Amino acid sequence: MKKRREFFSFIFKGACLCTAGGFLASIKLKAKDDYYLLPPGAEDKERFLSKCIRCGLCVKACPWDTLKLADLLDKPKTGTPFFKAREFPCHLCEDIPCIKECPTDALDKKHLDQGIQSLKMGVAVVDSSACIAFWGLQCDACQRACPLIDKALKLEYKRNERTAKHAFLIPVVDNDVCVGCGICEKVCITQTPSIRILPREFILGKDSNHYVKGWDKNDEKRLDNINPSKHFNAKKAQDYLNEGDNL
Repeated sequence: MKKRREFFSFIFKGACLCTAGGFLASIKLKAKDDYYLLPPGAEDKERFLSKCIRCGLCVKACPWDTLKLADLLDKPKTGTPFFKAREFPCHLCEDIPCIKECPTDALDKKHLDQGIQSLKMGVAVVDSSACIAFWGLQCDACQRACPLIDKALKLEYKRNERTAKHAFLIPVVDNDVCVGCGICEKVCITQTPSIRILPREFILGKDSNHYVKGWDKNDEKRLDNINPSKHFNAKKAQDYLNEGDNL
């Protein structure tokens, strides 16, 4: 009789564990499958995730309650600090307290010396089909709110061909200057923001090393010690042109 009770107890415990495991798995699968932004100083994602101990000190240090520790319903790994620009953007504190309080240097402390302009949390992207400035309506909310106004986010004046009387004031983002704080997304007046902050790896390309910027003196110096005869085979180029599939 005792063995029978132990058997049924074992079965019951196993069923409870399976149910609990399935419940937790379903919660995680239902987590919002969207992007997220890491705290200031975490631009090297692999470095950050390897060093971050999920202590929450950066979250506690943020005076704007921007940062949050991920839970089961969030996209990042549980305990990872992150933020969403539309809800709580980064206000670019001059002393960057979140980085200052990080005990493992997961948030790179080089930015404490280089300043907020060196941060790279993300980059703003404008949807020209939804932004009312592209309709000819005057709106400069994002540009006026930008902490790096007229540097990261500028207004470009363009002629309105439809009316021939008015000008478009188009928001233009400088990817090299934009730090991805998210304030522009927060203040955007459209129902769903027409300007969004995305992780830089989502949208930025990477040029090839064999292209040289002729207008950049430092980049042009790469040509100083190159012998073109080692890289150019005139016969091979001629064969390629003469044997094309379209001839």
